[in-house]
Amino acid sequence: MAISTTDLLTVSEVAARSGFAASALRFYEREGLISASRTSGGQRRYARSVLRRLAFIRAARNVGLSLDEVAGALAALPAGRTPTRADWTRLSRSWRRRLDDQITALEKLRDGLDSCIGCGCLSLKRCAISNPADIAATAGAGAAYLPRALRPT
Repeated sequence: MAISTTDLLTVSEVAARSGFAASALRFYEREGLISASRTSGGQRRYARSVLRRLAFIRAARNVGLSLDEVAGALAALPAGRTPTRADWTRLSRSWRRRLDDQITALEKLRDGLDSCIGCGCLSLKRCAISNPADIAATAGAGAAYLPRALRPT
């Protein structure tokens, strides 16, 4: 089915509607997450349906999915079509556990803040964030005391 030129959006229109920078749109296109056609002058034009794909990408990234995971989810759709509500329900079901883990980790972080940060006790022997002799280095790179579900993979 051919798309009418009135259903095509420019990069700036998609950027304004989606909230993504034009550079992000070009990046997602290079990564195969979205596609664009070209005018005879070589300018990108996006089908209006790309807005739904971009909303899907934003939601998936906010859940904490990597771009590879987002690409895999979008690739699972027939013929690379735009996700429907049923698709979103099916794909997001597996993300629920990840969100639950993040919520638990955030609650643990929140609950530890008022007993440690700014309490004024000055007891480094009892402080869970104190790192004498850099023992946290044995846990590897990154914020070792940050709950694992909140660390980027």
